[in-house]
Amino acid sequence: MNVIFVLTKTGEEVLEMVSNDVAGLLAAVKGENVTFPFGSFKYDFHTLDHYLVDNVYRQELVIYLKEESETIPTLPTI
Repeated sequence: MNVIFVLTKTGEEVLEMVSNDVAGLLAAVKGENVTFPFGSFKYDFHTLDHYLVDNVYRQELVIYLKEESETIPTLPTI
């Protein structure tokens, strides 16, 4: 299945890939963070899109990521 990683805030596509283990991929991205050579991100949500190409329905998993700085900061303990 075609998988696309997108930044939620900007809509920018950061990676497109094909995976045969979608359940494993989703479990992995829902972990601590998702790291690319250009930064680390947190899983936000995902969608499963269907589209028609040459009279054939295709599926595409879109995984939305948020920057780590977008997470709610915790206050330091005193």
